Amino acid sequence: MAKIEMKTPLVEMDGDEMTRVIWKMIKDKLICPYVDLKTEYYDLGLVKRNETNDQITIDSANATKKYGVAVKCATITPNAQRMTEYSLKEMWKSPNGTIRAILDGTVFRSPIIVKGINSLIPTWTKPITIARHAYGDVYKNSEMKVKDGSKAELIVTDKEGNETRQLIHEFKGSDGIIQGMHNINKSIASFARSCFNFALDTKQTIWFATKDTISKQYDHTFKDIFADIFETEYKSKFEAAGIEYFYTLIDDAVARVIRSEGGYIWACKNYDGDVMSDMVATAFGSLGMMTSVLVSPEGVYEYEAAHGTVTRHYYKHLKGEETSTNSVATIFAWTGALKKRGELDGTPALSEFAKKLEAATIKTIEDGVMTGDLYVLSTLENKRKVNTEQFLDAINERLKETI
Repeated sequence: MAKIEMKTPLVEMDGDEMTRVIWKMIKDKLICPYVDLKTEYYDLGLVKRNETNDQITIDSANATKKYGVAVKCATITPNAQRMTEYSLKEMWKSPNGTIRAILDGTVFRSPIIVKGINSLIPTWTKPITIARHAYGDVYKNSEMKVKDGSKAELIVTDKEGNETRQLIHEFKGSDGIIQGMHNINKSIASFARSCFNFALDTKQTIWFATKDTISKQYDHTFKDIFADIFETEYKSKFEAAGIEYFYTLIDDAVARVIRSEGGYIWACKNYDGDVMSDMVATAFGSLGMMTSVLVSPEGVYEYEAAHGTVTRHYYKHLKGEETSTNSVATIFAWTGALKKRGELDGTPALSEFAKKLEAATIKTIEDGVMTGDLYVLSTLENKRKVNTEQFLDAINERLKETI
């Protein structure tokens, strides 16, 4: 058969360790035989990031702004142990954080549901997509330890040099700790627009929750910005699409989520989204079965797996030992990018191929062929554990039947 043509390249961001190994396998076995793949390639492996002083990460993000769609492999965010292992010049920042900042994007994570891997919450029969505001809060905080007898104040100096002071706490009888957090209205507005655009794109109702009754300035600002943007820019579009925007307190949202059947987007502030995305992933199965896409308010998309580089399996692979590594989330990163590229370029054959690859992946698992992590979770009676490469070969067999 003739290969499916692509009009515009994807930005391809390669990564680290076992996911880098799987990345090449997916391309060689499941994509390149069927698609005349065009990508602008960036190696975001830790070695290359170190060689380029992390400039390659910045370049990949700017290329994503240019081409509109990227697909990213999992990457290492170095710690002290990695500094020694890779002889790093410095402890480079998370590539995801750098890319998010440049694209001003929001992260959307959603579970991949397959028969035989049941949610720990019986009512959850549809995916719950977590939208996480990936800026500010505790992740860009300032904090310090405070000695007994100290007085801590919040001080803001405006551009004319005028100070506004507010007491945080007078420490009497005990040492303590303080923490300062910030956010900016521009980033919150981008978060809101990304959420509303993604809801319209996927035809899903969206929930948003904060603790504005307690945080009457910080959290309430999030609530107000979301409400203003929705009313002025999106209300009529939502009504036409038959979807809703719903706001409630975070504790009420948790109760509603647990009782729900799923099938909506749950928008969360940075810390809430970090925690709740892991909760949703665990309840639905594992991070190996979670899609992740970064969406900018301008409509730029960067797809990746929600999990890390699977270091333990990589060390086994280096020793020549067999691995049984779940590649589903990485496959769905590729299919998400190919679908979006086809949609934006008006090449339906590319989008249809991506959908067929997703269906073949799910059918393989539902046929009882799966990697070790899924084998432990699956309730199917006739199931078989296969290694990393055998799993991809089994997917390819089913994909061929549909091409």
